[in-house]
Amino acid sequence: MLTEKLQKIYRETCADALYTTTDYLRRYLTGFYSTDGFVISDDKGSTFVADLRYAEAAEKALEGTGIKIEVGAYDRAQELLEPYMKLGVPFDLISYQEAKKLTDGGHELFDSLPAFREAMIVKDEKEISLIRKACEIAEDAFNALLPEIKEGMTETEVAALLEYNMRRLGASGTSFDTICAFGENGSVPHHETGTRKLRFGDIILIDFGCKVDGYCSDITRTFLFGDDGKHDTFKKAYAEVLKAHNLVKEKVVSGMTGREADAVARDSLKEAGLDKYFTHSLGHGIGLNIHENPYLSPRGEEVLRDGMVFSDEPGVYFAGEFGIRIEDSVYLENGRVVSFMNRTKKDLIIL
Repeated sequence: MLTEKLQKIYRETCADALYTTTDYLRRYLTGFYSTDGFVISDDKGSTFVADLRYAEAAEKALEGTGIKIEVGAYDRAQELLEPYMKLGVPFDLISYQEAKKLTDGGHELFDSLPAFREAMIVKDEKEISLIRKACEIAEDAFNALLPEIKEGMTETEVAALLEYNMRRLGASGTSFDTICAFGENGSVPHHETGTRKLRFGDIILIDFGCKVDGYCSDITRTFLFGDDGKHDTFKKAYAEVLKAHNLVKEKVVSGMTGREADAVARDSLKEAGLDKYFTHSLGHGIGLNIHENPYLSPRGEEVLRDGMVFSDEPGVYFAGEFGIRIEDSVYLENGRVVSFMNRTKKDLIIL
């Protein structure tokens, strides 16, 4: 399947060869992760140029894939590029300095990124299974975290425990820096986890995810650490955010645009008088990157298709008071939304 996708990317780029240096694009083409390296692909296949830090591991990982391994670095990659006049490179991801070296060397550059994005936006069965595993680990880690949360802990301590749980359950790393926000800190959608200590009656918002073989999960849960009887406004708003979240699963279908999907949640919150507090888009694509196409936003014109994976994350934020976000990683199958997240509660949790 990857060979088929590679050939499609190659054909659509209209170059003699693809020259890929960006880490996640290299991983997409080869299935092997490295912080450095060069992949050269033409109509016959791919060659991965790896230095001595990765050569042995690459040979083991790529055995039987048909991908050739060349031991070397930048100079060896340039030697292998000499037969090709037209090179496909991802324009948005290549530096001016790197591009200039290639053009000075006599190469004509073509943008490969649109073809990569088109290939990567729809996930195959293997990619779906890896994302599902990352989602299961994230949820199991969250469920294990809940009884560990104690008054007086800091945001950082709670985040660290959650990340430990994900690693312990098999994650290779986090999808992004875990966001753990207590009380008023939750009103900042991308709060930087800090030293705020947990108090009885605090609202807790945690946005987190992990990776399995490079593929990400993304989940947010908002809940109460004890109920001090002062949360009527919060509880009403939570119910409306949950309603919007669930409506996305019920009403979003293949063939909609990202803008139309965003409107499902936004219109629901507008009916409740909360739309002005919904300050970000409904969702974003999820794959080897935590944010990628498609984008479900008021300006999102990408048509949603089966196999696309994205977040369903409506939220409302009251400055200096609290924030609420409920997020699942989901995908489209047979025209309908299917959630990866079925192991954690979305009804309000009160510890």
